Formats: sequence, C-alpha cells, structure tokens
Amino acid sequence: MIRKAIEYRAMGLRTFAYAFMILAGIGLLMAALPVESPAADPGVGHMIPASFAEVAAKVSPAVVNVSTVRRVQETGGYFRFNSPEGGRDPFQEFFERFFGGQAPPRQREQRSLGSGFIIDPNGLCITNNHVIEDATDIVVTLSNEKEYHAKVLGRDPKTDLALIKIEADVKFPFVELGDSDKIRVGDWVVAIGNPFGLQHTVTAGILSAKGRAIGAGPYDDFLQTDASINPGNSGGPLLNLEGEVIGINTAIVAGGQGIGFAIPTSLAKNIVGQLRSEGRVIRGWLGVIIQQIDPELAKAFKLQDKSGALVADVAPGGPAAEAGLKSGDVIISFDGRKIANWSDLPVIVAGTPVGKPVDVIVIRNGQEKTFKVEVGELPEEETAAAPARAEDLGLNVRELTPELAKQLGIPESEGVIIAGIADDSPAAEAGLKPGDLILEMNRQTIKDIGDYQRIARQVKKGDTVLFLIRRGQIKLFRTMEMN
Repeated sequence: MIRKAIEYRAMGLRTFAYAFMILAGIGLLMAALPVESPAADPGVGHMIPASFAEVAAKVSPAVVNVSTVRRVQETGGYFRFNSPEGGRDPFQEFFERFFGGQAPPRQREQRSLGSGFIIDPNGLCITNNHVIEDATDIVVTLSNEKEYHAKVLGRDPKTDLALIKIEADVKFPFVELGDSDKIRVGDWVVAIGNPFGLQHTVTAGILSAKGRAIGAGPYDDFLQTDASINPGNSGGPLLNLEGEVIGINTAIVAGGQGIGFAIPTSLAKNIVGQLRSEGRVIRGWLGVIIQQIDPELAKAFKLQDKSGALVADVAPGGPAAEAGLKSGDVIISFDGRKIANWSDLPVIVAGTPVGKPVDVIVIRNGQEKTFKVEVGELPEEETAAAPARAEDLGLNVRELTPELAKQLGIPESEGVIIAGIADDSPAAEAGLKPGDLILEMNRQTIKDIGDYQRIARQVKKGDTVLFLIRRGQIKLFRTMEMN
C-alpha cells in the first residue's frame, strides 16, 4: 500500500513537472513576440520604439549648426579723464560738450548659435528668423564638421521662419517635410539640434499638444512637445518616427521643464515655398481688427458661446469694408471653415490666395449673415489681430475738440475723451484708460457729452455696458459691469 502511494506521488510530480515545462515554454514564446502598444490604432500605430538610433542616423547628416555674426551698436561708459600732470585733460571738454561725458557709440561683433536643417540637395536650409536676423556672416557646420558660408534667401519675422542657401557647389544630404496634421497628441517625436552649442544633440519625447497660441505673433499655431528643447535648438527639426520633419523647434517656456514649441510644417510649407520663389511672403488680407470674445462680451452681444472672432474695427477701403462687414460682427466661418477660436482667423486668412472670393458668415444682431469677400493682399505694416483681452473700464470725460483731436492724432471729429478714471470704480475694473476715445455705448453713437450723459443715465445696477473705443490707431470693444 505504501509502495502504491509512492508510485502515485511520483507520477503526480512528473505530471506537474511536464505541465510546468509546457507553461514556461509558452511564456517564453509569448515574451519573444513583439508587443504592440495597447493604445495604438492598428492602422496607424507604431510599435513602442526600443531605440531612436535609426531616426537619428537617418536625419543627423542633414541637421546643421548655424553660427552667425552681427554688428551691434552700444553706448560706451562715461570717460574718466586723468591728466598725467594732474590737470584737466584737453579732450574732456570735447566729450562733455558733444557726448555729455559719455563715450561715443561704438560697434562690436556679437556671435550667436542656432540650428537648421537642409531640405534640398542644393543646400537650401530652414532655420528661425531670430537665428539669422541682422547677421553679417552666416556659417553652417554639418555633422561631419565641414563648414560652409550661407546667405539669406528670405525670412518671415511674423512666423519666425527663414530660408538660407549654403554657398557651395556640392550635393548635400537632406530631409523631407512631413505632414504635421497627421501626427497625434501622444505620438513619439524626436528633436535634433545644437543646445548650448553642443552639436547634434538628440532628444525624444511625445507630442504634448497642438494648436498652441503662446503670444509669439499674429499667426501662433504651435506644436508643443516634452522632447528637450533648449537655447541653441532654435531652427532645428522636430521629427516623427519615419524621420520626416513635422515641426521647426522655435520657443521654450522660460523656467519651464518639458515644454517646448515648434512651428508645424502645415504652416511652414507655404511660407518656405514663397520664400524660395519670391524671397518674401504674400498673405491674404481681410481688413479687420479682431479680438477674443470673453464671457462678458458674449453676454453683451447675446451670443451662445465664446466661439468666433469679434470685429472691433474695419479698415476703410479694405476687402471686409467693401463687402459690407461692420464693427460688432462676429465672424463664425471663413471660406467654409469654422472659426472656433478667434486666433484661427488670422492663420486661415493669411493662407488664402490673394484675389480669391470667399464666403464670410457673421452673426449680426443675433442673426447669421453671409458676405462675399474678395481677399486682398496684406500690406507690410498690417498685423492680423488686435489685443486679445477685453475686460475693463472707469470715467471722467471731456468733449473732443478739433484742437484735442489734432494733438492726439485722432481722425474722428466726434466722441468723448476719457480724462480720468476713479480708483476701484467699474471703469477701472473694466480697463479703460485716460486718452481712450469713446465712440459708442451699448451700440449707440456718442457724438458729444450730451449723448454720453443721456446713455449713462439709462444704466442700472447689474447692467453690462458695452463700449466701442479708439485707443491709438485701433478700435476695441470693452465691457463694464455695474455691480
């Protein structure tokens, strides 16, 4: 009986051993198989990268260090004159008379470093405008440490892009511009550049956000990434895992960690194409000054939400004025594209071909209206948007006289000037300033003090007062809450 029990126990141990070996084998087999990210779409997803070495090896030969020299004028310090004989230096009187005791301005060379990348075998290279602006000498250094001089073909300060040409009769390695619209938030990205002068530094991270407006200019539309970007990375490429450029590294948050910004290729392609063919950028022009719609403005204009762009002013003789758009219109669609955010409009208009007729849909007095507008060309001195915020006010006013209008450079002959603002008043909270010209209150024209007083008497506690003002060369809406 004992012998039988021992035999059964031995058989059980052997069976358990065989089962364990089979399960271990299956586990090893499964471990050997590639694992796909569970969050990835099978149609477009990537395997979790074990290394970024292939991307770096593929693209690095086309990434360059951009070294510039510019001449800057600086004022010297005050001269101190000490005559060897202990008396007054004969040149001291000259400098005191003509320079107030200061040294005359002098020029010095200032050197700076940035990055760039070659997009054409003939040596066309993209970088940032701020990297090469005012440079008297530009030198690019390749990964093989060969150096070449370069010249500027064109630059665009509004988007901080520049196109330079390497001056050498050789064929260069280059990279392709990809489609930034296809990359998704959370996708892997790789940055290559020269941070702090450390050439060809490779960093990796994910795409953190798209469509960021950071106040860099009227055409803000940045990609945000946590791939390390530092001073010296400016102008370098942001890449997808295929080694295609999907952004141009441009800005960082001062003191921030893991927050960098790149110009998307969806914006850059058109700009670079124009710099290549024309040497400058030709932008579409609507001829309006716009501002963001905050909750107070949405309430004042009886809007359902804050989407759209509020027209604060219309340029006389511009495309919008010719088509019939007015101050106070809220643009909700341009050429079939919805304007969800006010900052969308300048980018869309700028990329529209000059001369193209487009439908512009606005909300006017609570009703949708459609206007046919022929897009003009943006004049060089124009900007596409006005300040974004409208959240202020407070007042003592005086009538606008011809002499006062001339003194302040105001083209209007009607309205009232804000002469003072009481502390802690609704006007102070509203953000009006002395010198602002009030043109309208609650959509009623203000011609003189009488109009202002008549409308002001109608305001009750709890009301929201809507002002149209002129501040300098632009018109703006402002709201005041009568608490």
